[in-house]
Amino acid sequence: MHRAAKKKSALSVSEGVTQPDSINRDAVSRLKKVKKKQYASFDLLEGIRNRDIGLLSQAITLVESSLPQHQSQAQELISACLPLSGNAFRLGITGVPGAGKSTFIEALGKHIIDQGGRLAVLAIDPSSERSKGSIMGDKTRMEELAGRDEAYIRPTPSGGTLGGVARKTRETIILCEAAGFDNIFVETVGVGQSETAVHSMVDFFLLLMLAGAGDELQGIKRGIMEMADAIVINKADGNNIQKARRAQAQYANALHLFPPSPSGWTPLVKNCSSIYNTGINEIWEMLGNYRAFVGKSGYINKRRHEQSRYWMFETIREGIYNQVFNDPEMQDELERHEKAITEGRMTSFMAAASILNKYKTNF
Repeated sequence: MHRAAKKKSALSVSEGVTQPDSINRDAVSRLKKVKKKQYASFDLLEGIRNRDIGLLSQAITLVESSLPQHQSQAQELISACLPLSGNAFRLGITGVPGAGKSTFIEALGKHIIDQGGRLAVLAIDPSSERSKGSIMGDKTRMEELAGRDEAYIRPTPSGGTLGGVARKTRETIILCEAAGFDNIFVETVGVGQSETAVHSMVDFFLLLMLAGAGDELQGIKRGIMEMADAIVINKADGNNIQKARRAQAQYANALHLFPPSPSGWTPLVKNCSSIYNTGINEIWEMLGNYRAFVGKSGYINKRRHEQSRYWMFETIREGIYNQVFNDPEMQDELERHEKAITEGRMTSFMAAASILNKYKTNF
């Protein structure tokens, strides 16, 4: 008599089959062995001259690198590109958070391209404290502009520098101009700290505002408004049109209270709607009028020479800072003085003077 077959339960679980590894480890191993091709300065220069966006991006990455060997090659490349630069119009754009900077840049950028221009947007992003990479990712918020062949968008992490201004943005401008871009936009984080540095690397400084933002923003606006060559009130559409017109009149009256601009240009206030594309053509015409106005006096060249001097001194200060904080012997000296300060044996000013004397002896 055969033993009766064991009745299967609906609750029983089949043994199943062994699942394959979700990661192709052989492929990963091969990828690790593949290194990104390193181009010589001549190849990068030729690529930039031929408007090769891929090689331009590699050149900018080289400029942003802090490795000594990369910096040497970057300076060689920048020197070669310098005679090819200087012909673009450099526009700095800042504004309070939520003013719609990315939408405005996309609307104005598409208008410039439709007029036959080429545009490079250098978007200064705040850096992640963990990865040191960009947080905002402006390129993903300008999808239509990013899809145009005549546009190049480069989000750049600020790297923790003061005010969120990327250390190498000025040199990146030179590379983009050498690549044939005749309009360069530099967009700031818009937190009220980076504007001075951006103002010192552009020809025209544009402040983007909102109507009815409230008096809580006065602390941000005061210093920036003194630097602005124009104020644009964005989102002037729908129920916000009347508010925007009132704000336009108020800002225009406020600008009269500030000292005259060194260029002789009278700052203007414009309204626009980036979503509905209204007022964009008028803003572009205003920028054209400014270029014609300052072109007669040669102010642009004078301003750029002053900017070059400014950045020379800023680079020297940064170089000294890096030497002090990156040299092993100086690091020991800093730790020793820091301990003396915390123990109350030395004041901060005495410690700083001692460290600077040590720096002069070593360097």
